Amino acid sequence: MKTFYDVQQLLKRFGHFLYMGDRMLDMEMMETEIKELYLSGLITKEELHEALLVIRNEMVQEKKEKNEK
Repeated sequence: MKTFYDVQQLLKRFGHFLYMGDRMLDMEMMETEIKELYLSGLITKEELHEALLVIRNEMVQEKKEKNEK
């Protein structure tokens, strides 16, 4: 799992489609959903860590873009 799209596809596999109209809120909710999937035993620890890394990197990029505006 290397891209944000990959994380979205992982969530989609389990029927999770997130769109709240605010990208940061979407990413926070994705983080929560990924953790819940792990706690439910539906994804591996490796998938959890990879997904969280991608999401957090995406959050950093989003914050940089907002600060530049």
